[in-house]
Amino acid sequence: MSAQNSAGIQTLLDAEREAQKIVQKGKYRTQRIRDAKSEAQKEIEEYKKQKEEEYKKFETEHSSGYKVAEAEADKEGEVKLQEIKEAGKKHGEKVVANLIRVTTDVKPEVPENIKA
Repeated sequence: MSAQNSAGIQTLLDAEREAQKIVQKGKYRTQRIRDAKSEAQKEIEEYKKQKEEEYKKFETEHSSGYKVAEAEADKEGEVKLQEIKEAGKKHGEKVVANLIRVTTDVKPEVPENIKA
C-alpha cells in the first residue's frame, strides 16, 4: 500500500505544482494588465497635454488677428467720434438757432391730402 500511497501523494504534489503554475500565470497576466493600463493612462495624459498645447498655440496665432482688428476698429471709432464732436462745435450754434427759429416761427399750412 505504501507504493499506492506514494503514487497518490506524488499525483497530489504534481497537481499542486500545476495549480501553482496556473495561479502564477494568472498573477502575471493580472500584473501585465495593470502595467498596460498604467502605461495607456500615461500615453493618454501625454496626448491630451500635447493637444492642449497645440490648441493654445493655434488660439494664440489666430486670436492675434482679432486683437489687431479690434484695435483698428477702436481707433476708427475714436476718429469718427472726434469728427462728430468737431462738427458739433463748428455748426452747433447754427443748428440750435435753426431749431429755435423753426419752433418759434410757426406757419400753419393745410396738408395737401386735406386740401382737395
